[in-house]
Order: sequence, then structure tokens, then C-alpha cells
Amino acid sequence: MTSNPDRALFGSVTLGDLPLSNRIVLAPMTRGRAGSERLANPVMAEYYAQRSGAGLVLTEATTVSAQGNGWVGSPGIYTDEQGQAWRQVVDAVHARGGRIFLQLWHTGRASHSSFHAGELPVAPSAIRMEGEGVHTPLGKQPHETPRALEQEELPGIVADYVSAARRALAAGFDGVEVHSANGYLLDEFLQSRTNHRTDAYGGSLENRYRLLREVVEAVTQVFPAGRVGVRLSPNGVFNDMGSPDFRETFLYAAGQLDRFGLAYLHVMDGLAFGFHGLGEPLTLKDFRGVFHGTLMGNCGYDLEQAEAAVDSGAADLIAFGRPFIANPDLVQRLELGLPLAESDPSTWYLSEDPATGYTDYPVYREEVSA
Repeated sequence: MTSNPDRALFGSVTLGDLPLSNRIVLAPMTRGRAGSERLANPVMAEYYAQRSGAGLVLTEATTVSAQGNGWVGSPGIYTDEQGQAWRQVVDAVHARGGRIFLQLWHTGRASHSSFHAGELPVAPSAIRMEGEGVHTPLGKQPHETPRALEQEELPGIVADYVSAARRALAAGFDGVEVHSANGYLLDEFLQSRTNHRTDAYGGSLENRYRLLREVVEAVTQVFPAGRVGVRLSPNGVFNDMGSPDFRETFLYAAGQLDRFGLAYLHVMDGLAFGFHGLGEPLTLKDFRGVFHGTLMGNCGYDLEQAEAAVDSGAADLIAFGRPFIANPDLVQRLELGLPLAESDPSTWYLSEDPATGYTDYPVYREEVSA
């Protein structure tokens, strides 16, 4: 990667063959504005366009199949109509000079039968998630014990990722990110806490990594590897995750992913999303030892931490999530030292008016003139 040496976080950079205006990334954040049909729509196009000042825009997690659904109002890309609906988002970001990747998602055991006409959610093993419950079309419900996927079903899961990637390519996305973090399906296969299988997809590190490997192999036949990223959350406790062998697991996975020549490895190294406390947290420096491509840090970074990570070489890119909610012009505010607005958590997910708490946050110039 090449960049402007003066305040590298804000300097232009090349991600493989893709020029980015800066090293700041809009992190994926599920906001629940896609409706019951899970279709991208004009308010979503406006939201992403407003935040296209980020060097790279990552969409919210987008399900690759109906089986993968598990969040009220989240978008999908498993029908042609859904794929075509994303075009308006891509075009809006491109019109402002931005770059945008689609994040590919299967929620696994984090789902609920009410999303699936009474059928249980699926997982590598029939292990119930602990926690307060899951938000469903029927309101908040207790977690259920998922159904363990049969080995013969797994090629179909891979095929779903391929179909989703093809629709993303047709919609004009610059690339895709494979979501293998935060206790969703691919992360569940990777981690020993949730994978108790005894077949070719369980037990050893190689076997637990197998499904992620197969998905990445398949998706990189649709997009070139330099346009595909992968997201991992080695330190995270979200969705009842955290495995005693997390250090070996994630360093092994990162080392194997290094062979693909990916666009980047997106590591949720920060602890702001919760830490399982099962050992010393893995850092970007740890990942530098096994992954030699572009590293993206994420989770709780402020400006000082982000600049230090980039300037030290620990990270090439830094993703910001919640600060972008109330600050569509976050890059400019950070670069110029302008104050940051605070968002209203009650409107993070869904709202009676989809624009409320979503596209109605002003840029700084509008604030001072109001």
C-alpha cells in the first residue's frame, strides 16, 4: 500500500488496485432499515452516500440466504430483487467518489425459529446460546437450541455465498467482505466453544477452519482475491463466544487466509464490544506475525489510537462504527479537530420513520449555521 506520509490516516492509499481517499473505513453496522422484504431502499442509499467520505464503506451485514436471516429489518442479497435493490446504494456512493464493499452474512445459531416458519436456526453443533434472548418478529424471545447442520448441507451453504457474491458483483460493488466474526455461522464453525463436531468440519484447527476456507475459495472465484476481505473477532464475547484456544485458533486462521492475497483482514482487536477474558487479548501486532497483507483494526478506536496504529505500522486501515452514526462527515471532523455529535441509542435500530436517527444527523457546517 502507498500513502501520503503527512498524517497517513487521512492520506490517499491504494488497496490492491483500488484507490482510496483515506485509511478510514465505515464499519458494518446493522441498522434495521430494510423492511420485511429485506430490500435496500432510498433512505439506505442516502445514509451510505452521506458517509462516503470514508476511504472505504462497508455495508451492514447482508444475509446470503433466507436460512441466514436472524435480525429484524436487516437486508438480504439472496434474491434477484434484493440484488438489484442494492444498485441504488452502490450508485449513490460511487456518485460521491466513494468505494463500497458488501458484507456477506449468515447468522447461524444467533437466529430464531420465528424467522424460519418454525424451523430451528442452524449451527455447527446443537449448543444453545446463553444470554437474555433474541429480537424477533414476535418480540424478544429466549434463545433456542439450534439444529446441527449435516455435512451434506455444507456445500449448499458455500453455494449461497457464491450466489450472493455474484449478485453483489452485478450490483456494482467494489468488493465483498466475508463476515466470520461476532458469533455468527462461520465464526461458530471456527471456534471450539461452538463447534463440537466429529466429522471433517470439527475437532482440529484445520477442520474447524474448513468451512471458512471453502467460502473464501469460492467467493474469490467471483471477485478477485484483492477485492475480498474477511472479518474476525478473536477477543469478542458477543453472542456468547470466546474459546479457551482462541489464540491458536485465530492465528492459525489468519495464517491460512494470508495465502489468498486478500484485500484485507478485518480484525476486531479492540475490546469495546466485550472481552471474553480467556487470556491476553490478541493484538494487531500478533496478526502481523502471520498475515502479511492489509490489516484493518476495529472496535472502540478514537482518533489518537487510530493515528498511532497507522503511524506505527500496526494497522493499514481503521474502521469506525458508532461515531459515524451521528457524524456523517466523520472523516472531516476528525481531520480538522471538530467536535463530534452524540447519537441517540433509541434510534440505532429501526424507528417509526426510517430516516429518524439514520439520515437526519447534520454535517458540521449545518450544525453551526442552524
